[in-house]
Amino acid sequence: MQEELRHQMALTQIPQIGDIVAKKLLAHFHSASAVFAASKHELENIPDIGAVRAAAILQFCDYEQVDREIEYIEQHDIQPVFYTSAQYPQRLKHCADSPVMLYYKGNADLNAGKIVSIVGTRAPGDYGKAICASLVEDLAEHNVIVVSGMAYGIDIIAHRQALLHGIPTIGVLAHGLDRIYPPQHKGTAMAMVENGGLLTEFLSETQPDKQHFPMRNRIVAGIADATVVVESGLKGGSLITADIANSYNKDVFAIPGRIGDPHAAGCNELIKTNRAMLITGAADLLQVMGWDHNRPSKMQPASQRELFVTLDEAEQHILTLFTGKDEKHIDQLRRESYLPGSQVTSLVLKLEMQHVLKGLPGQKYQVIN
Repeated sequence: MQEELRHQMALTQIPQIGDIVAKKLLAHFHSASAVFAASKHELENIPDIGAVRAAAILQFCDYEQVDREIEYIEQHDIQPVFYTSAQYPQRLKHCADSPVMLYYKGNADLNAGKIVSIVGTRAPGDYGKAICASLVEDLAEHNVIVVSGMAYGIDIIAHRQALLHGIPTIGVLAHGLDRIYPPQHKGTAMAMVENGGLLTEFLSETQPDKQHFPMRNRIVAGIADATVVVESGLKGGSLITADIANSYNKDVFAIPGRIGDPHAAGCNELIKTNRAMLITGAADLLQVMGWDHNRPSKMQPASQRELFVTLDEAEQHILTLFTGKDEKHIDQLRRESYLPGSQVTSLVLKLEMQHVLKGLPGQKYQVIN
């Protein structure tokens, strides 16, 4: 087992072998140790490997660094989470560019039933701060894990509010676990290890360099069921995270703000361009995701036949995808409808609010008869 871990970590340290190529190697050889035991001929015969990458694997010899890192993670109760491990976040695993190795310190389940990422500007206004606090507080009774990036502003507010209300919260880092950036958040980070965790793809001694933040953002987007942008300008990491989440076919939500307010320009743009669904609080998020199973019925459900004539063409199209009492996942509806993912999410929400569809656990839906 220790030798396999050495080879797993070594595989991530070869410059010519990125995450996508590493996964191809693992798919072929089934273990990291088998990759390093392969011959030059075997390696070169794998598509996209070639002579240069094969040579890089065969010539790798920096096991001293690997062994130092293994010693460090053992001393600091850090869990190495490899791509083939059952502990690896399955939501993230489905993303093409997901990292092959993660390092985790904490107690929250990376494969919990409900995970939401909350992101936003590093310099929020009073409105954004209040909305973020309210959003997190209202998630407290719904067994949701809150993920963010440990940055100033909305990120750290989300983490601290989660801790305040007993919600597990995971911080994704753009550096190694031997430091916290910014250092002012070290106390919060220590508390998160006790109710949540800290997650990174970087070895210890890795600095929070500029290029690491977009890499962190893809984990923030990929590990969750949904991403919420609370407040953001037109440029910044929050919009990058939202776009990454959209590319992964994840649900993306944004809190609207005043027209002309630079703090709200990014969220308003996401909504205007159908890259995010408008929500005004946790109730909307919970309803769309099918996570609110205790809301009271506001009306008696009418028959499907009676309601069908009151629906517009797009809503009728969604409804025709259902047969009888069958259940359909939101991703299945997106595939079968051939409509943009954000439009399908919006249509399903409208149908649910009209009591035509019923939200079920796991983002599944069923027609109400």
